[in-house]
Amino acid sequence: MAAVAGSVLRGLLRRQLSAQSQPLLSFRAMSSAAEQPPASHSYETLKVSRVREKVFHVELNRPDKRNAMNAVFWREMVVCFNKIAQDSECHAVVVSGAGKLFTAGIDLMEMGSVFVMVEGDDTARKAWNLRKKLREYQESFTVLERCPKPVIAAVHGGCVGGGVDLISACDIRYCTQDAWFQIKEVDIGLAADVGTLQRLPRIIGNQSLVNELAFTARKMMAPEAESSGLVSRVFQDKQAMLEGAFELAADIAGKSPVAVQGTKVNLVYSRDHSVPEGLRYMATWNMSMLQTEDLMKSAQAALEKKSPKDVLYSKM
Repeated sequence: MAAVAGSVLRGLLRRQLSAQSQPLLSFRAMSSAAEQPPASHSYETLKVSRVREKVFHVELNRPDKRNAMNAVFWREMVVCFNKIAQDSECHAVVVSGAGKLFTAGIDLMEMGSVFVMVEGDDTARKAWNLRKKLREYQESFTVLERCPKPVIAAVHGGCVGGGVDLISACDIRYCTQDAWFQIKEVDIGLAADVGTLQRLPRIIGNQSLVNELAFTARKMMAPEAESSGLVSRVFQDKQAMLEGAFELAADIAGKSPVAVQGTKVNLVYSRDHSVPEGLRYMATWNMSMLQTEDLMKSAQAALEKKSPKDVLYSKM
């Protein structure tokens, strides 16, 4: 079977290359990207930089406030990741926190008034406006999930409240050995409302553990986070973790964007739908995506025992 498949691929490649000869180019032959903010990414609460070829680093950047999430942060996350989703120069993203910890969660000093001083002439109108505001906050993390570029969370120190909402919307999670995670909302009199209760059970796959964490607000330390499946790797310190996350992102970014982004879109869709629905969606997706030149370029590289990183894929 492998010999037949190889023969078919060689035949396809000969026909493709005879119609359009295009030599493989190496990314290594191209000048490396400077570690500087990409164009149009200027924020108060976020710092965006290009750290590898087609890899962006988004830092929560309020270290003096322990990266607490204020009103500006919620807006800027949507703007930032909507831009990244459309940016053909970015194929993977790493999200981390500046300073001593990933995030302390919601900035209660600033955000408290948003929930207490709700506009409206009566209970119904106040409730309507509060629901609208909550949906806006939910979008701040749903935008990570909807972004077709894989998003890697790199957590050090504490990841509290809204931080768990944030990383639950990411595709891959790394942490340091001193990291801890806490669904803090019950301790401040509310149920987590921007994603944790919806996404975490699907990530961990242990409803009893999720319920325990959500009901008690106890801390989950790094070893338990790894054993439960919340994170896939634990590193000795922040520097080692970031290097590992950047290398992972670079590996992903070096592959066909058609393949990677199509994989993410279908993984998210299949998570929320039945197997038959997911298969139908996949067939419809690939009826066009399988016609990409990336398939031929990748097959040629495989036959020549080259890495996908040695292929110059078109922008997407």
